[in-house]
Amino acid sequence: MTRTVDLPDIIPVFPLPGALLLPRSRLPLHLFEPRYLAMLEDALKTPGRLIGMIQPNRIPGRDCGTGLHAIGCVGRVTQFSETEDGRYMITLTGLSRYRVIEEIEGFTPYRRVKVSWSGFERDMGPADCDPGFDRTAFLNLLARYFQARELQTDWDSLKEAEDELLINSLSMLLGFEPEDKQALLEAPSLSTRRETLVTLIEYTLRGGDNEDIMQ
Repeated sequence: MTRTVDLPDIIPVFPLPGALLLPRSRLPLHLFEPRYLAMLEDALKTPGRLIGMIQPNRIPGRDCGTGLHAIGCVGRVTQFSETEDGRYMITLTGLSRYRVIEEIEGFTPYRRVKVSWSGFERDMGPADCDPGFDRTAFLNLLARYFQARELQTDWDSLKEAEDELLINSLSMLLGFEPEDKQALLEAPSLSTRRETLVTLIEYTLRGGDNEDIMQ
């Protein structure tokens, strides 16, 4: 389990469409924009080494918006390496979800928000469980999805993975729309995340937005 970290009231955030971080999961990131290199540099100077992932929230009626979704997930920088041209490859290990209270205006080139951790206390605890998980039926559904998408995977590793690792890893890795990723993030329990994941997979297999992908 990730080491205990004090969760501050203000955190830096990295708005990245489609990138999902979940508690006790790991997210690799490639940083190259100057503002996010500055964010990493500042984060590494702090004891917690925290960066908050969050989905941008497009404003209706506009081609692009600067809004943020209300809920994100903070991670601790647990690995980082620099390339010869100054880019960084980092790994964030998810700690806890948070709710945005307000954005903080300031002089940093990256965005910061004031957050509340209330309601997400379980995120810092032991791994969640899913008592109603039918692994065989889920893996059969997943096999149909991978076949439809012409994807390959290590099925032995999937079969052996713990429930939370399996469900969260697939939630993070599968190519769903940003709003679908947000729904997976906001799921109140592992069971509801699994139910949401199954719904999204079944929707894709029925055709979804692409009529060429069928059962």
